[in-house]
Amino acid sequence: MTTPLLAYWIHNFSPFLPGLQFTEAIGVRWYGLSYVLGFVGGAWLITRAAKAGRSRLPAEKTWDLIVALVAGVMIGGRLGSFVFYHPEDLFHDPLVIFRVWEGGMASHGGFIGLAVAIAWYARSQKLPFLHISDVVVSAGPLGLFFGRIANFINGELWGKISDVPWAVKFPLSVSPGTPPDFIQPRHPSQLYEAVLEGALMLAFVQWRFWRSNVARATPGRLTGEFLIGYGLVRIFGEQFREPDATLIFGISRGAFYSIFMVVAGAAFILFSKQALETKQEQADQPK
Repeated sequence: MTTPLLAYWIHNFSPFLPGLQFTEAIGVRWYGLSYVLGFVGGAWLITRAAKAGRSRLPAEKTWDLIVALVAGVMIGGRLGSFVFYHPEDLFHDPLVIFRVWEGGMASHGGFIGLAVAIAWYARSQKLPFLHISDVVVSAGPLGLFFGRIANFINGELWGKISDVPWAVKFPLSVSPGTPPDFIQPRHPSQLYEAVLEGALMLAFVQWRFWRSNVARATPGRLTGEFLIGYGLVRIFGEQFREPDATLIFGISRGAFYSIFMVVAGAAFILFSKQALETKQEQADQPK
């Protein structure tokens, strides 16, 4: 027997925190809070690592790094949203990039901005780029977790139509005013991604960071493992998500761009291995 459409829960969360919406478009949003929680939580994890002697970044320098990361993620994520998904909007209205209250962030663009920020900060502080990158990715999935939860609260980036018992009706997936019984239930793919990209990847990188000496012995390897892991779970998660832009070679853009993350991850691991072998060869040479 087919479950009646009205039996599914209808998404009715507000994108604003209760009592903190000042106008129709302005207020304190859950999405903004997710960024705050991600960066504050990440700062705590990075500081904890420094105090435990597992990071070459002094604990008192953590917030300097966080400021650089915030800039990298915000600029990269914003640019990536239009370059990777909606270039036509940027072409027809370049000022749209400054209208942040309309939304629009891309995780892949955020990763690129993050890499640039790490490279700049590491160079300015005369610290090894690969090591700082490992320290950052050991905490990074926390931000991904909160971000995907915020996507669900916003009712955006919904999944494909489904009849699973936990499917959700997202009013934003249809035209305004559509009666509830005409809204097709969909996978809450944002929650799938929160678990895969956020919770699962955080558990993995924290386990690797604390249960091994990977960040100090083989700088760059943890970054590579994270990029491969993220790329794979993102590709898997995209199978449940409704594409929000035209397909590339028959697959969603999120899955397509994630292939390059897997390739980049493999390159990080290879470079880390080669750097370690070179270091060992130099150590073995007679003085």
